[in-house]
Amino acid sequence: MQEKKTNTEISRRKFVELAGAASAIGLMPKSTLAANLDYKKASGTPNIGNTPKENALPVNQIAEVLENKTICVEPGRFQISLTNELDVNGHLVSKGLVMEPNRYLGWPTILKSNTGRLFVVFSGDRDSHVCPYGKTQVIISDDNGKTWSSPAIINNTALDDRDAGIIQTKKGTLVMSWFTSLAFEDPSRGATYAKYARIGEKIPIETKKQLLGNWTRRSEDGGKTWLSPSRTNGTAPHGPIALKNGDLLYIATGTYQGKAGIIVERSADDGRTWMVTGKIEKPEGLQSSLTEPHVVELKSGKLIAMIRNEPKDRTQCFLLQSESLDGGKTWSVMKSTGIWGYPPHLKQLSNGWVLLVYGVRKQPYSERACISKDEGATWDYQNEITLCTADSADLGYPSSAQLDDGSILTVYYQAPKAGEPACLMSSHWKLK
Repeated sequence: MQEKKTNTEISRRKFVELAGAASAIGLMPKSTLAANLDYKKASGTPNIGNTPKENALPVNQIAEVLENKTICVEPGRFQISLTNELDVNGHLVSKGLVMEPNRYLGWPTILKSNTGRLFVVFSGDRDSHVCPYGKTQVIISDDNGKTWSSPAIINNTALDDRDAGIIQTKKGTLVMSWFTSLAFEDPSRGATYAKYARIGEKIPIETKKQLLGNWTRRSEDGGKTWLSPSRTNGTAPHGPIALKNGDLLYIATGTYQGKAGIIVERSADDGRTWMVTGKIEKPEGLQSSLTEPHVVELKSGKLIAMIRNEPKDRTQCFLLQSESLDGGKTWSVMKSTGIWGYPPHLKQLSNGWVLLVYGVRKQPYSERACISKDEGATWDYQNEITLCTADSADLGYPSSAQLDDGSILTVYYQAPKAGEPACLMSSHWKLK
C-alpha cells in the first residue's frame, strides 16, 4: 500500500538545510518499509548489561515517585581499536581491540494504546548525540511498564534518524513521526565532523535530497508493519496529536508563507497527507530560538500549546504557551509560563488536570513536572515535581501516559553518569 505525500518539507532547528521534495520510499531498505516487528519473540525484560545505578527517589509535596528505573540499554556489538597504524604493506592494523561502549539512546515518546499496550519510540543504536547511525526504534510493554521488549527497528535510513513521536488515531492507526539530519557532516561541529566526514562523502547528493526532511509513517496492524513514509512540513519531538473529531494536529517547527516559525499543520485523512494551515505568533520583539513544541486537546475542546524557548540569556529559558478555542484555526500570542525547562509534553489526566513534563538542563539536573488545575490558566509552579535527578545535562524529552489505576508513567532519556552514553529511563509516580 503506497502512501501519498505532501510537497512541503523543512529540516529542523540548527541542523543542516538541504532542499528536495522527491520521495524517499525507493531508497529505504525493504526491512524498514515493512518492519515486521514480532513483539512476542522479544517479550520480557531485555538483557541490558550493566544497569546504571538508579537515583534516590525525590521527595515532593504533591506527588510520590514510586519507582525510577532503566527501561532500555543497548550494549555495543562491535570491537573498536584504541590505536591504528599501517603495516609495511600499507594495510591498516588495529591494536588494543575493545568492545564499543553502550549505544546512545535519546528522545523518547510513550503511547498507551487502546488495547493497553505501551509503546515507546526513540532514536537508538547511536554513537552519540550527533552521528550518522541513528535509527527509529520501539520497545513495548504489556504489563504497564514492569518489563519491556528488546528494541525493534522501524526506520534505518542512510541519514541520522532523530526524535520519535507516536500517537493512535481515532481509527486505531498508529502514526509515528521523526526527522532526518545531516548535522554529522557540518564542519562547525569539529571533532564530530572529523569523525564522520568520510561517511557523509559516501552518501550521494541525490540520496541526501530525497531522504532529508520531516516524516510520518502509519501502521494499521498495531505496529507489526509500517507503511510508506509521508512528508510533513514541520517537526516536533513528540509529534502530532489525534483530535476528537478524527483530524490530526501537528504543532511543529516549520515554515509558513516562506517564514520559519511554530506552525500549525493538519491531516484530515488519518495521517496520510498533511497541510500547513497557519502559525502561532511570538511576542513582538522577542529574540529567541523557538522550537520543539507540543500540544494537548482538553475535554472542553480547548487546545494548549507549549514551546521550547531559548534566548541568548539562558537564565530566561521559560516555556511559552499559546491557546486556541476554535479547534486550532486561531491561536493566542505566545506568553511566558515562568516554567524553566524544555522541551514540553502535555497530557490531560482523567481528573481534568493538565500535566506538563520537561527536562531541566541546569543544576540540579532533573526531569520535572508541573500541574494546572484550571486548563492552563495557571500552573502550580510552587509545587513543581521532581521525578528524577541526573549527573549531567544530557537528559530530558520526557513524555507521559496515565495508567488505568490513575498513576503516571513518564519516560525520558538520561546519561546514567556524566560522560556515559544516554539510556532510556522511566518514572512511575502518582499525585497525592
